[in-house]
Amino acid sequence: MKNSVSFTLDELHNDKILPVDKPRDWTSFDVVQKLRYASRVKKVGHAGTLDPFATGLLLICFSRATKKVPQLMELEKEYVASIKLGTETDTDDLTGKPVARYEVPNIPISRLQEVLQSYIGEIDQIPPMYSALKKQGQRLYELARRGQTVEREPRRVRIKELELLRFEKDVLDIRVVCSRGTYIRALARDIGRDLGCGGHLQALVRTRIGDYHLDDAWELPALVEEIKSQRSKQ
Repeated sequence: MKNSVSFTLDELHNDKILPVDKPRDWTSFDVVQKLRYASRVKKVGHAGTLDPFATGLLLICFSRATKKVPQLMELEKEYVASIKLGTETDTDDLTGKPVARYEVPNIPISRLQEVLQSYIGEIDQIPPMYSALKKQGQRLYELARRGQTVEREPRRVRIKELELLRFEKDVLDIRVVCSRGTYIRALARDIGRDLGCGGHLQALVRTRIGDYHLDDAWELPALVEEIKSQRSKQ
């Protein structure tokens, strides 16, 4: 059972940050809306979007704590990711359409470790077309949905740690510690290409943001029930 961070309703209405385990198929904004409605706090925000298919740590800021969002966004992040080799998609993840398929060769662990090690440090990363970045005033994902692909400027990001957790046939699980602005989808794409067989992000869990850990996060249903319970006692 998780050791969830305690709180009071008064804290939510003043200045409180709660770690929440975002459910699969929820947007980060869905979580914010759910907690805004449950708590009746007017100002609620989050520090760092997770894609709907991803799960894991989402920092929810209540009331005056929303002013801390820019600082929280700068914190180091940790993820556990699964990469499916052999298929590239237009979104670089499992939600997209396949755009290329390849045979997955017999990859020695030594080669896999060599590729992973090459990403540690500061690297230039090409953002995915399906991202919220702008090109000449338009979101890249808006262009991508119209079937357009445009040149994207590389972005300098930092990979502090990249650890192989598991490798079986055409799936590899990795643990990544990285800076703000790192696209794990792009990392999955690039690792697949370096291995000569393409790949896409199959699953993603954010496990840490700075000193906030997923082990201390609230499950969303339990958090909503706790807020309702406290409100009923007022």
